[in-house]
Amino acid sequence: MPAYRYEALDAAGKTLTGLLEADNPRAARSQLRAQSLVPMAVSQVASAGTGPSGLQLTRKVFNSTGLTVWTRQLAGLVGSGLPLERALTALAEEADDERQRELVAHLRAEVNGGSTFARALGSAPREFDEVYRGVVAAGEQSGALGEVLERMADDLEARQALRAKLIGATLYPAIVSLIAVVIVVFLVTYVVPQVASVFSSSKRALPTLTVAMLGVSSMLRNHGWLIVLGLVGGGAALMVMLRNPAFRLRFDAAWLRLPLIGRLSRGYNAARFAGTLAMLAGAGVPILKALQAAAETLSNRAMRADAMDALVLVREGAPLAAALAGKKRFPGLLAMFSRLGEQTGQLPRMLERAANQLSAEVQRRAMQMATILEPLLIVAMGGVVMLIVLAVLLPIIQLNTWVK
Repeated sequence: MPAYRYEALDAAGKTLTGLLEADNPRAARSQLRAQSLVPMAVSQVASAGTGPSGLQLTRKVFNSTGLTVWTRQLAGLVGSGLPLERALTALAEEADDERQRELVAHLRAEVNGGSTFARALGSAPREFDEVYRGVVAAGEQSGALGEVLERMADDLEARQALRAKLIGATLYPAIVSLIAVVIVVFLVTYVVPQVASVFSSSKRALPTLTVAMLGVSSMLRNHGWLIVLGLVGGGAALMVMLRNPAFRLRFDAAWLRLPLIGRLSRGYNAARFAGTLAMLAGAGVPILKALQAAAETLSNRAMRADAMDALVLVREGAPLAAALAGKKRFPGLLAMFSRLGEQTGQLPRMLERAANQLSAEVQRRAMQMATILEPLLIVAMGGVVMLIVLAVLLPIIQLNTWVK
């Protein structure tokens, strides 16, 4: 049964808005008239578009934090024994954002109409990805939806915490680099020419460093826009080329071979893969389906290709540990914990441990890299500023020598 957004007038002439469920717009208006309301506008929240029922949304309703909180709330309500329909009703009524309220009302209408919760989530694929829907489907089949949603919320929180720490570790060096570039460009394009123009009337040759700095200044002032245009064009061309699957595969493979960033990227993707696989396997999803869903979460296409190759090997009868051990892009720790899990019959638990250790290793490496980069950036910035100052001072020192 679809959901409808309405605007109506009561007996006192006051405008009321809200949501209701009905078979069609005519039935929705009949419900409003039965409540002594005069319908002014009735529009369907769910219509053909993006999914099975096709919820049309201009942008995502949930950000990463919002989805985690919403999942945690739903898990608490369902885990306490509240029926899913009533839990969704409570969340819809408590939602502050209108778009979120409409989304939850749409999900409730789908569930009331006989759809499973996983199928209802499939009508909004931008909000709930394949992994989310797969875990919910497994929870519905096993009868432990509340527990599975709680585990999903834990996984979302772990991902968000890891991403936040990585962003925090790289934010300071990025800000320092940006400020350094702005300062250097200002000094080279404005300060250096102003000071050097004082000595332009002199017949004597300027110091080599000053001449070189003036050349750089002239290039930036006369052709700086070409440099900026080239950088922007190069970035746009790279984005277009990355849409080509073959080029993206080679680019991601080369990215993993970088000294510091490559190891960090490999660890981050491996941690996400292990965590997703542990969550799906723990929810009762078949290993082949769990492997495919976990592989789709990998942002690095080279590692995704390795995961899909491992899926083929497992489908052919190979153990998961052996399939992962043959893929050198995945850390050996993942294959080791997979082997322990298969030997002890506790694969989800061992995969979760592997994900935790990989996440901790990624955080440690990120903090180390940030700790090393911070002084290096300061020293590099100081060195560049020193060269600029020397380029300005050398003619002054030379002039004093001529006067003496």
